[in-house]
Amino acid sequence: MTKIQRHTALLAASAAVLTLAIPLTTATASPAAAPGPSPLDWTKCEGTGLDPRQRCATVEVPMDYADPQGRKITVAFSRIPAENPEKRRGALFLIPGGPGGGSLDQPSDEGQKLPQEVRDAYDLIGFDPRGYGRSTPVSCGFEHGDLAPSKTRPWPAPDGSVTENMATARRMSDACARNGGELIQHLSTANEARDLDRIRAALGERKISAWGVSYGTYVGAVYNELFPHRTDRIVLDSNDDPDPTLVAHGWLARFEEGVEDNFPEFAKWASQPGNPDRVALTAAEVRPLFLRLAARLDREPIPWPGANPEELNGNVLRQTMLDSLYDPDDYPTLARLILAAGKGTVPPAPQTPPDSVLQNGFASGAAICNDIAWPRSAAVYEKGVAESRAKYPLTAGLPRNAMLCAAWPWAPKEPAVRITDRGPSTVLLVQNRRDVATPLGGALKMREALGRRAVMVTVNSTGHGAYLDNGNACGDRTVSRFLATGERPARDVTCD
Repeated sequence: MTKIQRHTALLAASAAVLTLAIPLTTATASPAAAPGPSPLDWTKCEGTGLDPRQRCATVEVPMDYADPQGRKITVAFSRIPAENPEKRRGALFLIPGGPGGGSLDQPSDEGQKLPQEVRDAYDLIGFDPRGYGRSTPVSCGFEHGDLAPSKTRPWPAPDGSVTENMATARRMSDACARNGGELIQHLSTANEARDLDRIRAALGERKISAWGVSYGTYVGAVYNELFPHRTDRIVLDSNDDPDPTLVAHGWLARFEEGVEDNFPEFAKWASQPGNPDRVALTAAEVRPLFLRLAARLDREPIPWPGANPEELNGNVLRQTMLDSLYDPDDYPTLARLILAAGKGTVPPAPQTPPDSVLQNGFASGAAICNDIAWPRSAAVYEKGVAESRAKYPLTAGLPRNAMLCAAWPWAPKEPAVRITDRGPSTVLLVQNRRDVATPLGGALKMREALGRRAVMVTVNSTGHGAYLDNGNACGDRTVSRFLATGERPARDVTCD
């Protein structure tokens, strides 16, 4: 889920502090890394448009780390070697968001956005987490209708009822129980971190560096907690709140904050003179216009052939709003839907991946259900949804509603990992001030949990994903300097 998280005195730090940088005292990995425990069978990676230097391999890992001699699964990973062997420092793991996503191809795409001095210093390592993609995969065989974005995100009924959400949770959880196999019970953040350490060992690296984005920040923080002396330079970008009592349940709740932080930016854009997708004359008009249109579509959906579902209803509009706030480049998608629906029409149906891809992505996101036990009582969700709808009408109760985890048939196999300030100080957090999926409020919780181990760079930008994405030049320079040289700001700073 995909796509998915603090706000006080840390913002007051001056950007001038960026000039006060200190080197980290972590040991440098040998340019000629020791061989792994067994030779890796590097082959050409599957797919198109990949860098010809990228090669793929697999490593065998225990399905259940509590039973290391039991059933094994494979985890697929890829590598583009450091471009200057004389300057090589080690391996930079690209940790994907999700859960339900991979980075196997990222050395060829996202990795190539890294500045030359970083690509010179590191092998770029991508991977598909257990259960996903070219690693041993899982699938639950969900119904086609349950793969709709407005269904996988738990939007309540127009009247606020959660009855259908609870039924959907039961139906999807039952499908995972029937079709997911034993592996789906062992998809968790802690196990993904353990798998990463198996990849590290297979590569023969004593330590790893990492760039984790979104959910990847939680994976990176958990790895840093479980294997603190295996970490070199860790960048956590667009940070989740690591509260071990809530985990993904808390991340969902933070969409209230994220939408409120970001919708005003859309409203300003959508009311600018000269904007061909302008929806209102002033920014103040955009919110009430959106809320009126969503309520009208709740009552009178518009047929939308080829879409899933095949109608434009209020929740489909709300989900489009949520998706579009991830990146300002996507604002036109929401604006054009608002303009079309206002005329009683619809744009062409959105293109979506094949159901088989969606099946694997959603099923492999089961870590959100295995990390912690979610409330199972409909009354808990009814109360939360009612409170949320009253206070945050844009998100209509979604952030406190029931996902399939509310009916998950298995209990967590271990407690969620608690992120602490114990261990080497090797972490740089980078965070946009306005991020719909991982809001600043949640990022400040990650900063608090890591304590002296981390320094945080808050970027005055909008969108999900800061470094080399929706951030700014100041933030990008700070992260690149850290990866290339080990220098971090002396204390938390703001990049305006």
